[in-house]
Amino acid sequence: MSLTIIFWALAFPFIKIGLTELSSVNLTIMRLFIVCIIFLPIRLLKPQKFSKLHKKDIIPLFFLGFLGIIVYHLGLNYGEIYISSSAASLIIATIPIFIVILAAIILKEKITIKITAGIILSLIGVIIISLLGTSDSSIEITYLSGAFAVLIAAIMGAGYTIAGKKLLQRYSALSLTVYAFLLGSIGLIPFISTSLFEEVTSMSIIGWSTILYLGIFPTVIGYVFWYIALEIKTASEISVFLYFIPVLSTIISYFFFDEQITWFFIFGGILVILGLFIVNQQKNCIKQNPN
Repeated sequence: MSLTIIFWALAFPFIKIGLTELSSVNLTIMRLFIVCIIFLPIRLLKPQKFSKLHKKDIIPLFFLGFLGIIVYHLGLNYGEIYISSSAASLIIATIPIFIVILAAIILKEKITIKITAGIILSLIGVIIISLLGTSDSSIEITYLSGAFAVLIAAIMGAGYTIAGKKLLQRYSALSLTVYAFLLGSIGLIPFISTSLFEEVTSMSIIGWSTILYLGIFPTVIGYVFWYIALEIKTASEISVFLYFIPVLSTIISYFFFDEQITWFFIFGGILVILGLFIVNQQKNCIKQNPN
């Protein structure tokens, strides 16, 4: 989970860099292209490492990949063009809330007072970090369509976790991730245009480095690790870890972009950590008191 959150936190500034050379759609296509050329050979050369793909699951896996991955990234990449990073992080911070709601409805997970309190406490910490964490924090929305696109991405991201949790009953974490990406990426074919080839041929070394990072670390490694964690813990419990993303993103901006953090960032970070502690304490209490 720690590696996943670090990789995903680093993805936000890399997306900003990638959008300087590629459109939001073409950035998504190239990112998923890198993923597919990694996953496909592994699936073909090491079939024994994968769970058997059931015919009845092909359509569900396609929608899991297309909606939970493709639509998520299309919405996030488009939204980051028209809204500030602070605004995007606030909207994306609703993912754990959607996960908890869907987990209670679909997975029948028991949502206790401690889990609810921990999520709310961490959310407050994220809001403080996004609004007051750095000296130049600001919520800017140029077009409402950008904010709406990121909100759709947040809902799709939550759906990916919940639907994946159910499918993990039949597939390993690696198998489910690979099948979802390979099948879901088929949905990107209609988005391919001449602009993709024009932009790719003029990409710089920085642009290619950005695409490689986004494809390998937050996507290939991050998504596999996310489902591995989901095999061990409930969807509600791991959702709280997502609140660490804006904390790490702010720290990264401090070191790489010289953005000055404030005391509010430290206060907000403490609330995020405290919220995570409360949620995991709930799990420990259940283990210690099975009756």
